[in-house]
Amino acid sequence: MSVSPGFSWPTRIYWEDTDAGGVVYHARYVAFMERARTEWMRALGFGQERTRTDHGLVFAVRSMSMDFLRPARLDDALAVTATLVQCKRASLVFHQAVCRGDETLLTAQVKIAALDATTFKPRGMDDAFHAVLKHHEFPESAH
Repeated sequence: MSVSPGFSWPTRIYWEDTDAGGVVYHARYVAFMERARTEWMRALGFGQERTRTDHGLVFAVRSMSMDFLRPARLDDALAVTATLVQCKRASLVFHQAVCRGDETLLTAQVKIAALDATTFKPRGMDDAFHAVLKHHEFPESAH
């Protein structure tokens, strides 16, 4: 399946996502972005369980930088993007954004480590898996 560089996953804001003022609690954005990356991988045919069992890999966030620009609120319909900007053998870097219509609410850079599913130590991806992800890389220089 082909996935565009601007992969987007829809989400809606529910009570459980907000603080007492009806504004999205900052930590919820991390979950929204995780879902978008997971669905991006699933769209490529690599669900988390398949990646673990067939390739012996799991992915874990190594670092994250977020810039909160505007608040999301109860009942907002959002789009959470995931764009792979760097694909190395044992790591990935995504640029992500959370948007409400044409308005960007948050931007993030997320560094992901590829780990052996048994030892949880860094490990490179096999050639075929790496090739699929590399094919969907949209380097920052291409923006």
